[in-house]
Amino acid sequence: MERPMRDPRYDILFEPVQIGPVRTKNRFYVVPHAISMGMSSMDEMVAYRQTRAEGGWGVICIEETMIHQTSDHAPLPDPCLYDDRHIAPIARIVEAVKEHGALAGVELAHAGASGPAAYYREHPLSPTAKFPHYFNNPISARTIDKQDIAEFRRWYREAAVRAKTAGFDIVYVYCAHNLSLLQDFLDTRTNKRTDEYGGAFENRLRLLRETLCDVKDAVGDSCAVAVRFAVEDRRRVSNITAQEDGRRVVEALADVPDLWDVNVSDWPWDSGSSRYFEEGQQEPFIDFVKKVTNKPVVGVGRFTSPDAMVSQIKRGILDLIGAARPSIADPFLPNKIDEGRHDDIRECIGCNACTAEVMTSVRIRCTQNPSAGEEHLMGWHPENVPPAHDPDKNILVVGGGPAGLEAAHTLARRGYQVSIADAGSEWGGRLVRERKMPRLSIWGRVIDYRVGQLQTMANANMYLDSSLTAEDVAGFEADHVIVATGATWRRDGVGRNHDEPIPGCDLPHVFSPEDILSGQLPSGEVIVYDEDYFYMATVVAERLALAGCKVTYVTTASDPAPWTLNTLEMVHVINSMNEIGIEIIVGTSIVSISEGEVKTSRLLTGAEELRSADAVVLVTGQISHDHLYHELVNKRDAGEILSLERIGDCLGPGQIAQATRDGRKAGMQFGSQA
Repeated sequence: MERPMRDPRYDILFEPVQIGPVRTKNRFYVVPHAISMGMSSMDEMVAYRQTRAEGGWGVICIEETMIHQTSDHAPLPDPCLYDDRHIAPIARIVEAVKEHGALAGVELAHAGASGPAAYYREHPLSPTAKFPHYFNNPISARTIDKQDIAEFRRWYREAAVRAKTAGFDIVYVYCAHNLSLLQDFLDTRTNKRTDEYGGAFENRLRLLRETLCDVKDAVGDSCAVAVRFAVEDRRRVSNITAQEDGRRVVEALADVPDLWDVNVSDWPWDSGSSRYFEEGQQEPFIDFVKKVTNKPVVGVGRFTSPDAMVSQIKRGILDLIGAARPSIADPFLPNKIDEGRHDDIRECIGCNACTAEVMTSVRIRCTQNPSAGEEHLMGWHPENVPPAHDPDKNILVVGGGPAGLEAAHTLARRGYQVSIADAGSEWGGRLVRERKMPRLSIWGRVIDYRVGQLQTMANANMYLDSSLTAEDVAGFEADHVIVATGATWRRDGVGRNHDEPIPGCDLPHVFSPEDILSGQLPSGEVIVYDEDYFYMATVVAERLALAGCKVTYVTTASDPAPWTLNTLEMVHVINSMNEIGIEIIVGTSIVSISEGEVKTSRLLTGAEELRSADAVVLVTGQISHDHLYHELVNKRDAGEILSLERIGDCLGPGQIAQATRDGRKAGMQFGSQA
């Protein structure tokens, strides 16, 4: 079979780049990113990185790798290189990466005041004593003295030597995301010193300069030395901006490192979700870097379009196309561009399901790529699937949402005869309507990719406007039936705080998300009540505010949409609601609903209050749409159906990432017991 041809427009993406003493095979660069596996999950770490190397990335980096026990983000698991015993397990990652011709990079880091050093029960370190940035531990980071600084430099040198021994080609000095002791020294908010490491810019820069030189002296003969640097702190007012000290750092150290890996701080802005940030959103902050250094530059921007990648290079913004989330969504993105298979790319949707798992100390996952994090434990490969044990087997999937489409796609790729039917006039299930809500359009890629793939497969039959009864399904005489009929939003207010329906929930001015998604919008003063804690209530609130309603968002949580802290969106959710005039009330429950008003109660005090409301939207939970499944169970037990299972929201309402994983699991495991 003739190999597909690469579009010549993208040839520039496959040019090698010299980085100090090493040379990449192309411009595709997997930047360091957390996967929440750590030293105790080395098999998983190896399989995850190996898959991306197999997919054609020229450089594969591992995440923050701690240089000392005082640098600890527990409970978040991080790799370590502060002891010789860490060399051998880490070297396994390097070997797996190099097997496919990629360079291996390691991000050596010290968390400084961003980590509580809880696992080793050490005292966190800071230029000036302060509480840790990101954790609520009642412990203060201590001011490091001159002896500590000498020790810190020694830790970095020794970790760099271990990295070289492990076989790494690129060794990082980390100064980004407000997660680094070195960045704390640059920041005038965290560095109040009066010695030669504080005060004037050159003094605050001193330790970063010394550390870079130390690492270059230690390993620079054979390893490229990179610095990862946040040129702008977008979280709050700071001296580190692309116009001030962020630029001055690059100018002062322009040609000291072999590579500049540049971004913005902190994580909610660097890995901002697609609900609030477009592809390439960091360009205005990093575009100066190549103008002041002769060394290659890598940066990120959730790049999924090869045209956008080429533009970054030709316009002199970047030399290497950095990726974290796009490499999670499609580890084979470079190979697909190389082979002219652009329609086969699983584009990242920027939902940050990946960051949510890391923030909760669970191995990484992806909505678009259910194999992410499962490469070792489940043996799943993003591109390769086991062949059908019997290609003549006929499988019926009922429901064309994320779970059903993923199951059908996986089974069809394996070689089974697959039919998928949906009662609606569009493919997508819940996403048919959700993708039309504010800020959610890119999420539609979940559907577009799978539908596009299925439509090219001769062994996949697709039927819309097909509302199937249990008799219809039995009459189909499928060898296996998968029910993926989704879920519906509750209308009664039962949720986290209410075990029984809220009094008044059946009044005509009480709405559910189903109504809003269908375009049935109230008017006047509207209370949106959130016990779901993710995106839906805030999306509904924004939709209504944009339609002219006066919206009050009420939640039992102590923060608005608390799960969005894990998707790095909470600060943006709050800012956007404030900007469009949505009042936010937290820690409050709805007691009852009556005509024209709502009675609320403060959870902590029980204090009740009457609030005027022309309408109420209850966003409290979902109920599986599983009546067809239970009817089919009876038919299976009666021998009218051979085999049956349910997946996705029909099994249990959850995130879209759970639905696609359920679909993948159903597709991969069918026939495994045959």
